[in-house]
Amino acid sequence: MATTKLKDVLTTGEVAKICNVAPRTVSKWFDSGALTGYRIPGSKDRRIPLSQLIKFMKHHGMPLNGLMTGATRVMIVDDEQDIVEVLEKILEDEAKYEVEVAKSGFMAGITAEKFKPHAILLDMNLKDIDGREVARLVKGNPDLQLTKVIAMSGKMTEDELKHLTISNGFDGFLRKPFNVRHVIQTIEDATSVVY
Repeated sequence: MATTKLKDVLTTGEVAKICNVAPRTVSKWFDSGALTGYRIPGSKDRRIPLSQLIKFMKHHGMPLNGLMTGATRVMIVDDEQDIVEVLEKILEDEAKYEVEVAKSGFMAGITAEKFKPHAILLDMNLKDIDGREVARLVKGNPDLQLTKVIAMSGKMTEDELKHLTISNGFDGFLRKPFNVRHVIQTIEDATSVVY
């Protein structure tokens, strides 16, 4: 059973629904130390961070489909109108993603705050700000910790893009021009959670 909106911290009842077990079972996992979380001060209520739940589920071979809650949200940050239009249409129509577009680094910050994307396709050659700076701001925002940032560029070589992902914490890269299957595969690879 899916929750309506994926939160960063879950109650034992929410974890029970996701894992398809009784809340008491989740409490036992928590109390035995198998599932890591914390107690609300002055209360017996337990809270489990999403990242700990995913780690626990993977460790015990539990299916993660209880965590699939609606469409993957993808934000495109690019000021090349033709690329944006094609990408947006294909990602919405073929991959069934929810898509938002920001045409500048400044708008990217505002849009990301509201939209909370799973993945950001970020052009490295924006007119108003360096793509590395946008990525740094996203990674530094506590509300966007789970957001994956994928670098895009037609001006950088594949080796430069690879180096960028390693040295600046990007979660993937796309070299323009790209084929659509590759874009979708890169988003899927970046957003599949591996702990």
